[in-house]
Amino acid sequence: MRGSSVFTRYYGNDEANDEAFTADGWFRTGDVAVVDEAGNIAISGRIKDIINRGGVKYNPREVEDLLHLHPEISEVAIVPVPDPVLGEKACCCVVRTGHGALDLASVCDYLAGRGIAKHKLPERLEIFETLPVGPTRKVVKKQLIDQLSG
Repeated sequence: MRGSSVFTRYYGNDEANDEAFTADGWFRTGDVAVVDEAGNIAISGRIKDIINRGGVKYNPREVEDLLHLHPEISEVAIVPVPDPVLGEKACCCVVRTGHGALDLASVCDYLAGRGIAKHKLPERLEIFETLPVGPTRKVVKKQLIDQLSG
């Protein structure tokens, strides 16, 4: 994007400027968008949220949206974790609503029953008491990735 409401550069940080701006001054927001047949633009996620499993890339938002409806899950984030063969695998991080049965197989069955493609199914499940959130109450996936990868 660019316009009068968008800052023009980072002060004294050429490396950040080179990463954040194109040569002709467009700011790279990091958003992933789709354009429909009518020309409408919809933001569908963030580039940093993309999971690259063996070269197949996907945004986990669709999976997260479905898992927010799961009766045993109150919070969810899907994050990439390193894999020596595929590069990355998807880890489903959840906070449970109660004490019912919840394991990876039941989560995958739930998702498959709602039409999620097999390559988008998580390959690891981690249960948390709480997920890390920032000041805007959005899950800080970087903290989860660091915790799970370390």
